[in-house]
Amino acid sequence: MRELCPWYALSVKHQHEQAVRAALAFQGFEALAPVYKAQRQWSDRVKEIELPWFSGYVFCQFAVEQKAQVLNTPSVSRVVGFGGQPAAIADQEISAIRAVTSAGMRVRPWPYLKPGDRVRVERGPLRGMEGRVLREAGECQLVIGVELLRRSVAVSVDPQVLAPVLLRRAAVG
Repeated sequence: MRELCPWYALSVKHQHEQAVRAALAFQGFEALAPVYKAQRQWSDRVKEIELPWFSGYVFCQFAVEQKAQVLNTPSVSRVVGFGGQPAAIADQEISAIRAVTSAGMRVRPWPYLKPGDRVRVERGPLRGMEGRVLREAGECQLVIGVELLRRSVAVSVDPQVLAPVLLRRAAVG
């Protein structure tokens, strides 16, 4: 039995995800560029549009020897990797993406938050509060602390009200 090729993430030009997916499929590659439906407000109407789950990326299954062919596809910038080597996507992550797309469930992009990340509460009575994410017993917790006292408290929050805090580098001068 032939071993399956790994999946890779391709960085593509802005708003070219579907064109790249189609071009790769035309070349015989299996490619994924899942989309979700979103409503956008124009001055005179609300319109439903399709947007990519992972803006700027397409997933493609290929053998490393086919990398040059994939990179020659119009609008493909690079294969995502480390140290100049392509990094394969875990099979279970691709399976999860496929399962959700085939189930037809409502999907929307979400910031990648992991325990310890700094977040800000965007809605509700804690709006504007910043802290760190903690997952405990299946619940999302916002940890806030008093540095001087070296003490913290955790409060259960709906993860949908959290947004990552983008740390800005201090200006050097």
